[in-house]
Amino acid sequence: MGWIGGVLLLALYGILIGWSLWVAVTAQSQFGRLVAAGLSATIFCYVGVNMGMVTGLLPVVGIPLPMVSYGGSSMLTMMIATGLLLNIALNRDDPLSERTRPA
Repeated sequence: MGWIGGVLLLALYGILIGWSLWVAVTAQSQFGRLVAAGLSATIFCYVGVNMGMVTGLLPVVGIPLPMVSYGGSSMLTMMIATGLLLNIALNRDDPLSERTRPA
């Protein structure tokens, strides 16, 4: 029964990465698309490298599992990345050029 937690964790990471890619695709500004795509690639690499280290496919380099492993700077970085993705998702209908244009 211990495999249920692992499958649930992988599913949640899949949902997080899929949502961040959806944010990247639906953003109106090019800057928002690039930031969201970069953050989703970063999260994917963190998860992929950590899973590879745990399964023995990759050498151990010390990258913590995002939002699970203890580490102050890693947790802070992931929370900032999640906040940026949420901001891009909330403001995806507002192109950058329309918000800075005077009325």
